[in-house]
Amino acid sequence: MAGEDRLGPDGCGMSAGAMTQETQQIPAAREPSPLEAGARRIAELAGKRAADAEQQRRLSPDVVSAVLQAGFAAHFVPVAHGGRAATFAELVEPVAVLGEACASAAWYASLTASLGRMAAYLPDEGQAELWSAGPDALIVGALMPLGRAEKTAGGWQVSGTWPFVSVVDHSDWALVCAKAGKEPWFFAVPRQAYGIVDSWYPMGMRGTGSNTLVLDGVFVPDSRACTRAAIAAGLGPGAEAICHTVPMRAVNGLAFALPMLGAARGAAAVWTSWIAEKLAGPTGQNAVSSQDRVLYEHTLARATGEIDAAQLLLERVAEVADAGGVTGELVGRGARDCALAAELLTAATDRLFACAGTRAQAQDSPMQRFWRDVHAAASHIGLQFGPGATLYAGELLRRSNDG
Repeated sequence: MAGEDRLGPDGCGMSAGAMTQETQQIPAAREPSPLEAGARRIAELAGKRAADAEQQRRLSPDVVSAVLQAGFAAHFVPVAHGGRAATFAELVEPVAVLGEACASAAWYASLTASLGRMAAYLPDEGQAELWSAGPDALIVGALMPLGRAEKTAGGWQVSGTWPFVSVVDHSDWALVCAKAGKEPWFFAVPRQAYGIVDSWYPMGMRGTGSNTLVLDGVFVPDSRACTRAAIAAGLGPGAEAICHTVPMRAVNGLAFALPMLGAARGAAAVWTSWIAEKLAGPTGQNAVSSQDRVLYEHTLARATGEIDAAQLLLERVAEVADAGGVTGELVGRGARDCALAAELLTAATDRLFACAGTRAQAQDSPMQRFWRDVHAAASHIGLQFGPGATLYAGELLRRSNDG
């Protein structure tokens, strides 16, 4: 009734008016972004295709096309070329949502967005060529300087062999890293310029199709080349959007950790449905013991806590990058946070898998696929704890010494 006093949470009287005011302060449900809404639509398809992707060691063309149509490739592409030049925070949930269904699809979505950002460091003429047909070009990357480049009139002769190039079979362009003398450069090459060797036979992330890319004396014009140092420092030519001014090491781990976040969440969802069904089973002699119930409850609470903690770390990395002005200390902290998040997600998935029983180890079980995918992703060089820890600790110690 209007004006009637009610007990508040502290036992004191609370008027209906006060209750209404308090209720109004509860934030409204968040509307998913277009990218997240697209990811939720793709997730169902990717989940249905996940087993086939594992067997064929590459994603199905319909999943690849759906990810492009949703806008992942265009996410960081400059506005001048039809892209969104959007934020890192906007990428977190969409990639995780995909990862809950298929970690390989999430890996592809995350990397194609990241490669679009890296291509924005090419000269303007090269960017215009790469995105001449629109911002949804599927760019893949070979980030280690395993090739060699020799300067020639108007450009470079580039050769090399780069393993582990994800989704290369579906690619339109590739950014490959090669050394010109002692300095690493990136070169953009179109699909017709490089060969592909079927070499991807891993334990996990099998659907990424991370085969080997080969170049043999391919000419690359100066307009499609930039130094790795420029990308590392976040020095894009005429960059207007914040996403093109962020140092690479501050956000590099996000591309690899976000699919892990989705896979760990997917593992938790499968595990929870299994255990809930088990606990709701027969009573009496065949009932779950109180000791096992406690084990299940504690496992779920700790694993989901580790997943939540990892997500908070990754969200902070994204938010710091989106704010701009990333300092050396924040670069180090971002690298550390991504690596630490990867460790938390691996621990959570291990915890769930160990407590899931023999059922989780069946060949057709999504639990074992999530477990393998998380471990495969965690082994990536971009998620190793040591480099980020050294960088961050060094900045803290230097600041302390200067103070």
